[in-house]
Amino acid sequence: MQRGRCCRELCGQLGGHGAPGIGVGLVGFGLFFILFGMLLYFDSVLLAFGNILFLSGLVFIIGFRRTFTFFFQRPKLKGTSFFLGGVLIVLMRWPLLGMLLEAYGFINLFRSFFPVAFGFLGSLANIPMLSKLLQKMGDSSSMV
Repeated sequence: MQRGRCCRELCGQLGGHGAPGIGVGLVGFGLFFILFGMLLYFDSVLLAFGNILFLSGLVFIIGFRRTFTFFFQRPKLKGTSFFLGGVLIVLMRWPLLGMLLEAYGFINLFRSFFPVAFGFLGSLANIPMLSKLLQKMGDSSSMV
């Protein structure tokens, strides 16, 4: 009886469902560790820790089933294999090769999202030449 009330109070303090907020924090820390690992000449421990935090944060944000279906769709298998292979290579302490594989996989996985992101950035930027360039990149349907 006491345990159920405590869990409801905790969920109320977290704003109902705390998993997406935790996921955003994990993704943020993951990106920070990846960036910091690259700045420190591809430190394999920081890169591996950043990869693990990034992937676990993604699971917290969109859920395990949606994450699994996103990564293992038939058209995205090539990008997924390169991305997860890069994570595995980083974990085996070959950071430069692993990050190159991850970058190629990331570009293949999120290729359809780039025009939307560039269009959004172009609408936010008030710099004349930069906003036109970003909007032009957002209008093009094929990035690679």
